Amino acid sequence: MLIYEMKLEGINDQYGQLDRAIRSGRFIRNSIIRAWMDGKIKSRNDAYAYCKVLADNPEFPWASQLNSMARQAHAERAWASIERFYRNCKAKVAGKKGYPKFAKEQVRASLEYKTTGYKLSEDKRYLTFTDGFKAGTFKLWGSRNLHFYQLSQIKRVRVVRRHDGYYVQFLIDHTREENKELTGKQIGLDVGLNHFYTDSAGNKIDNPRFLRKDERKLKKLQRRLSRTQKGSKNRAKARNRLGRAHLSVSRRRNDWVCKLARHVIQSNDLVAVENLRVRNMVKNHHLALSINDAAWYRFREWLEYFGKVYGVPVIAVEPKLTSQNCSNCGKKVVKTLSTRTHQCPHCKYVADRDENAAKNILKSALKQWANTVGQAGINASGENDSSLDGETQPSKSTLRKRKSQM
Repeated sequence: MLIYEMKLEGINDQYGQLDRAIRSGRFIRNSIIRAWMDGKIKSRNDAYAYCKVLADNPEFPWASQLNSMARQAHAERAWASIERFYRNCKAKVAGKKGYPKFAKEQVRASLEYKTTGYKLSEDKRYLTFTDGFKAGTFKLWGSRNLHFYQLSQIKRVRVVRRHDGYYVQFLIDHTREENKELTGKQIGLDVGLNHFYTDSAGNKIDNPRFLRKDERKLKKLQRRLSRTQKGSKNRAKARNRLGRAHLSVSRRRNDWVCKLARHVIQSNDLVAVENLRVRNMVKNHHLALSINDAAWYRFREWLEYFGKVYGVPVIAVEPKLTSQNCSNCGKKVVKTLSTRTHQCPHCKYVADRDENAAKNILKSALKQWANTVGQAGINASGENDSSLDGETQPSKSTLRKRKSQM
């Protein structure tokens, strides 16, 4: 699946109708959550049927104006939160189980259509909404070209409201595949806060710290917002300026990790990363801001995405003892977090702490790869290839075979 995003250009009256449609979608979702709490809904089909009940109720005329498939899409959102709560309870997840909550009014909100409720022009540069709210025709601004895809490939259309305007996302049924020449390189990555990551070859990438660089500006805008009166137009303007500033930071960070992940995938035939529990790590309030600013999880998502596109395996390994064990002899060398140099008393191996961890990550990934594909698949060419310290590494013929299967 591909997601193409474009900006909607219209007039204020059209944006107002989109706001009404978004509020109606939120009303459908919250009503289904309330009906589930009252015991009226016990399955997904019941949620679909309840959409019709809301649309036929004369007390809620806005519900009937919303497209029927859009109502179903919001019913799916509501039931997804209910199913997630059931799964967490069944799995006995520690702490909060994620009990479904009512969606509140906020600047960032969305409305989702399936296959009806909208119409694309012949040149696919204009989008018209045909439901009861009659938002009209919007011009599409963006670098994406929909001419390469058929209308039947567009499975969903989502309208997203942000601080800087309204956007539309097209969910396209298409599998992206790109060709890549084999490089014969494998890499292990150890992410950190001093440097964004250190690889197994000793290369370091600096952490850009987008949020920290704009922190002074954000604090200034936050102070301006706090001095405005609640409910006033000046407060709405100040909140919009602050939201735009945060949006700029988020976009620059995402663009940077996207380009970096693509470069890593294109330069290697196998990438090993740590399977970090970022959600648990941000519970440390002293490091939460820096960890979120580093965007480790987003970087891993882009690595896995481009790995599928270019046919490069991305293997996540457990981070346990990757910093403590010696990558040369395998013996455990206990060190504190402030110790940045690895010095093994057993084999006298000296290296940067993060570089040693990256090598351990790569070795663990190669072992995991060997257990997954088997020895025959590892050395399909019949040659006895070897990697660090005699560990088995994938041969070029195996990587070509793996790429053809992905």
